[in-house]
Amino acid sequence: MKASHARPDPALKTIGLIAGMSWESSQLYYRLINQGVQQRLGGLHSARMLIYSVDFAPIEKLQHLGDWDSCAEILVDAARRLEAGGADFFLIATNTMHRVADVVAAAVDIPLLHIADATAQVLAAQGVQRAGLLGTAFTMELDFYRDRIEQGGVEVIVPELHDRQMVHDIIYQELCLGKIDADSREVYLAIIDRLRAQRIDGVILGCTEIGMLIDASHTDIPLYDTTAIHAAQAVARALED
Repeated sequence: MKASHARPDPALKTIGLIAGMSWESSQLYYRLINQGVQQRLGGLHSARMLIYSVDFAPIEKLQHLGDWDSCAEILVDAARRLEAGGADFFLIATNTMHRVADVVAAAVDIPLLHIADATAQVLAAQGVQRAGLLGTAFTMELDFYRDRIEQGGVEVIVPELHDRQMVHDIIYQELCLGKIDADSREVYLAIIDRLRAQRIDGVILGCTEIGMLIDASHTDIPLYDTTAIHAAQAVARALED
């Protein structure tokens, strides 16, 4: 039997993904998006996707130097490459680098699907009023992310300073390297318990690697995994009329 050479369905939009920050979570995006499309369309369907994966090491150094302008330049270049390649819209596959999302979005004509907006929509739909936030120190402490969530009517609660540092260090020193440590999981769960004392309705996993370490099987408080939420929103946008 001859293979089919039918053209791709024009209704299936091409997703652009700026990846590599870290590649450990980027592979989750690839799997979740393709699974989402296959579940919606069935058969052998998968996502139409362009991926530009950056080298994370220099970006991580720039982050900790506070040189966000140079970070933005790297991502602007990536977004332009995706646009030139034919992406209909794009995602930045990391929470922290949404610190420069507005600059990157303004540099191209295709829309950016913002991870905080996608998360805020889910929180609002589920009636969450107060949510704990775990992520890098940049995401927890700077206002670029919290403000975006709070604009959706959700009060964001972050851990105390010492807990924030532990969350941050585990992300960069373990999760971004693919290291999953049971002791680190217990650290995160203890921090979540301390957040619960502040009467939160759930916890935002505001770093795309955290879902590698903890999930709903580890705690009874609702967890909002931004990687899964972002990927689901990408699938919905790719399939919308």
